Amino acid sequence: MAYTLPKLPYAYDALEPAIDAQTMEIHLNKHHAAYVDKLNAALENQPELLSLSVEELLQNLDKVNKEQQLAVRNHGGGHANHSFFWKIMSPRGGGEPTGSLARAIDQQYGSFAKFQAEFTQTALSRFGSGWAWLVLDNQGQLKTYSTPNQDSPLLEGARPLLALDVWEHAYYLKYQNVRAQYIDNWWNVVNWTEVAKQFEITQS
Repeated sequence: MAYTLPKLPYAYDALEPAIDAQTMEIHLNKHHAAYVDKLNAALENQPELLSLSVEELLQNLDKVNKEQQLAVRNHGGGHANHSFFWKIMSPRGGGEPTGSLARAIDQQYGSFAKFQAEFTQTALSRFGSGWAWLVLDNQGQLKTYSTPNQDSPLLEGARPLLALDVWEHAYYLKYQNVRAQYIDNWWNVVNWTEVAKQFEITQS
């Protein structure tokens, strides 16, 4: 079974005005689709690895032939990162987390506002293309950081909880070079229910 492009859990225009329909359609069907196609091509000579989820594949990169490891890291990361990104947004998003996730954020950062400010600065500070993340690291601690290109926290043994794509293709049609405005509006579509679900999985 080859890797396949997931369907969005909402319509292309569902995240407007934060993210416009044209950007969503191009982002999924051109950029994400290209990562899936190139990942499958990179594994043509190791079809047995296609039985792994993309997350498992990235966590076992040493099983990939050395000459294809960089391609799998890049394109597998692109597939995993985008598949996750679509899930943690919702037209009914925004606001703040509740429950155990909210308590963990307060404990780690002091308050949600302080976490939000740190995450925003992390996203703004990523030079060039990449991602901003809230993860649970391999020590069980919440951590905010960015990765370049399509690198995934899974490569470091961390579990993603929240992700923001700051490649220009994620926002340029609507925001041009004003990344800060894109980030500010993106907070209005964060699906905290899904983020909390990812956090609860790590606690079980």
